[in-house]
Amino acid sequence: MTENPNSSLAPIHVIGGGLAGSEAAWQIARAGVPVVLHEMRPVRATDAHKTGLCAELVCSNSFRSDDSDTNAVGVLHREMRTLASLVMRCADAHQLPAGGALAVDRDGFAAAVTAALESEPLVEIRREEIAGLPPAEWGNVVIASGPLTSPALAEAIGALTGEAELAFYDAIAPIVHFESIDMDKAWFQSRYDKAGPGGTGADYINCPLDREQYEAFVTALIEGPKTQFKDFEKTPYFDGCLPIEVMAERGRETLRHGPMKPVGLTNPHNRTVKPYAIVQLRQDNALGTLYNMVGFQTKLLYGAQAETFRKIPGLERAEFARLGGLHRNTFLNSPKVLDERLRLKAQPRLRFAGQITGCEGYVESAAVGLIAGRMAAAEQLGRALPPPPQTTAIGALLNHITGGHIETIDAGPRSFQPMNVNFGLFPPLDFAPKAPDGKRLRGPEKAVARKKALSARAEADLRAWIADAMPHM
Repeated sequence: MTENPNSSLAPIHVIGGGLAGSEAAWQIARAGVPVVLHEMRPVRATDAHKTGLCAELVCSNSFRSDDSDTNAVGVLHREMRTLASLVMRCADAHQLPAGGALAVDRDGFAAAVTAALESEPLVEIRREEIAGLPPAEWGNVVIASGPLTSPALAEAIGALTGEAELAFYDAIAPIVHFESIDMDKAWFQSRYDKAGPGGTGADYINCPLDREQYEAFVTALIEGPKTQFKDFEKTPYFDGCLPIEVMAERGRETLRHGPMKPVGLTNPHNRTVKPYAIVQLRQDNALGTLYNMVGFQTKLLYGAQAETFRKIPGLERAEFARLGGLHRNTFLNSPKVLDERLRLKAQPRLRFAGQITGCEGYVESAAVGLIAGRMAAAEQLGRALPPPPQTTAIGALLNHITGGHIETIDAGPRSFQPMNVNFGLFPPLDFAPKAPDGKRLRGPEKAVARKKALSARAEADLRAWIADAMPHM
């Protein structure tokens, strides 16, 4: 490697070695700026992590849809690949079959991210907890401490911002040993036989329930003993990761229209009777020995989990590699306390990234880490990097985080809540897509055409932004 002309620069400090912090550190180093990555694991553990690896996945192993034509998450994948994302590079290298989704071998993925950072000469990894605000002499800091920020750092941030801490509970889905699943009752099939990256169109294990079984299952979920918290009623869930029993409590048919919907699937063991509901499991490791229960995040007590989930046909003898759990997530009131470059208004030397900013999801966290790292590096090099256009997936996500989403209502501004990337965050099109023959589109065709147009606009605008704002990065 040739000598780095910027090696005399003071390093940028990144706090947190999760998805956002790992991506930020990588982007800073690739811009030629030294970086110190502070990760408290394994010196200090968290309630959810199991290893000391960077970018460890603590919940699902899915990066969700990889469809860049009609899905906003797929657009975000594409943008991150275009911007040389380390997280996406390692995800692509360790992908598992998962229908239309991009799922990864969680251990292989985290090990690859860690190895890349450890082998990068401009990255120094320090295994230590930052207990409080970073020292004043650290002039350029990215805080990517995530939803499990240590209490000391969270308290210091709260004192600096003057904002009360915002939090929600995030639930983890159980993981089942494949050999314990009864494949005489279950079967392999992706919904609508759709094949995604690394997949075949038969990438999920499906367990069918008839109406009586479904009703008994819902009753068990509602009546089962659950984890309780003193401040539970004051702490909202993120709707994209609701515990399954909370969904069941919202109405007995809710699950049939959510994670247990019986559409796009045909039971080869009984083609004459359509299942009333279906439970899907997705491959969780490269060996294919572990499968996680899709959408089955839970706060049931461990004993109740095993008893309840073994009521599902095909899982009567299920052995669990990990039961579900619940942990507390922390995030800032970002629209109020951060500027458009993710810097803390009260102390601009501090920049935030990842889930602590109020984005939600693996890919979203890494994307915010990517742009935070590039902005921090540009600043250290004496440049100013403007945010990507709001018409891009990354730009739309940043706009949500930094306040563009807020609308005034009679009671005042809407409360800020975490958000996955979605086309609802993108500015509307200034034209109505039409059919090839020029006729107006209606119904599903219109919706698909709109999404494709939003995706195409995002791709063009990102490339224009790269050429104009960061030609040398």
